[in-house]
Amino acid sequence: MINLGFAVCGSFCTFKNVFKEIEELKNLGYNIIPIMSENSYSFDTRFGTAEFWRSEFKRITGNEIIHTIKDAEPIGPKKLLDILVIAPCTGNTLAKLANGISDTSVTLAAKAHLRNSRPLVIAVSTNDALSGAAKNIGNLLNYKNLYFVPFRQDSFSNKPCSAVADFTLLPKAVKSALNEKQLQPVLEIPIE
Repeated sequence: MINLGFAVCGSFCTFKNVFKEIEELKNLGYNIIPIMSENSYSFDTRFGTAEFWRSEFKRITGNEIIHTIKDAEPIGPKKLLDILVIAPCTGNTLAKLANGISDTSVTLAAKAHLRNSRPLVIAVSTNDALSGAAKNIGNLLNYKNLYFVPFRQDSFSNKPCSAVADFTLLPKAVKSALNEKQLQPVLEIPIE
C-alpha cells in the first residue's frame, strides 16, 4: 500500500473541493496520512469550523492528524511517506518552500519528506500566483521531485493574479508523480 501524506494549508475556500479529492484518493487505495498547517487546524472560518474539518480529515483517512512541527519531523528519518501532497498550497507556503524555510508542520513535512528523494505534489491556491508568488512557483517548477497539479486563473476578470489548481486532477497528478512525470499541461486555459 502506498503511504500518501496529504497536507492542507489555509486556503479555506477550497476545502470542500480538496476534501472531496482526499476521499477519492482514499477510495483508490492510498493510506492517507493527514497533515494540517497550524492555521488550518485551528481557525474557524465562514467555510466551516476547525473542528468540522479536523473530524472530516480523521473520518476520511482513519489516521491521526499531524499538526505540529514536532510531529512532522519524523516523516524524513522514518521514511513514513511514499509521496506527499500539499493541497491547497498557499502563497505563503509556496514562498517558504522556494526559500528553504521550514517553520510550520507542512513545510517541515515537505523538507523531511524531500530528504528521501520522494515526490512532492503541490496544488496551488493563491490570489497572488501571477504576481508576488509567481517567482516562487517558477523556482519550484525547477526543483527535482516537485510536481504541480495543473492550475489556472480562477477569476481572471475579478482577480487577474489569482490561480487555483484543478483539484479534480489530484489523483492523476499523484499517479504521474509516482512515475516521476509532471502531469501536463501545467497551466490550463482559464474558465470564467
